[in-house]
Amino acid sequence: QVQLVESGGGLVQAGGSLRLSCAASGRTFSTYGMAWFRQAPGKEREFVSHITWSSGSTDYADSVKGRFTISRDNAKNTVYLQMNLLKPEDTAIYYCAASASIERTVVFGKASESAYKYWGQGTQVTVSS
Repeated sequence: QVQLVESGGGLVQAGGSLRLSCAASGRTFSTYGMAWFRQAPGKEREFVSHITWSSGSTDYADSVKGRFTISRDNAKNTVYLQMNLLKPEDTAIYYCAASASIERTVVFGKASESAYKYWGQGTQVTVSS
């Protein structure tokens, strides 16, 4: 129904920047919002940011607030994550996810994996010090 493909990951030095892209295809209009999650080695997958397709309302994890910016281009069905002032602790596989509905998002919360029905394969971000 909805397919997500991430790109833009890579190796960057601490303090540097990267921009991740998530291209969505299929019935994207049936989704409420998009989110970025990340999973570091040996750690649980954690919420990074969320944006709604309609209003563009955004949310961020405290760990990335002020450094990361999520945005979307509705015409291109693409969501971006601009990552600035990167730290070694930002090293992780970054996943794009699409919520199934506003109802599910409200029930589980934007930071919960349960709110999302569709997931990309992930893109590796490595920050060296």
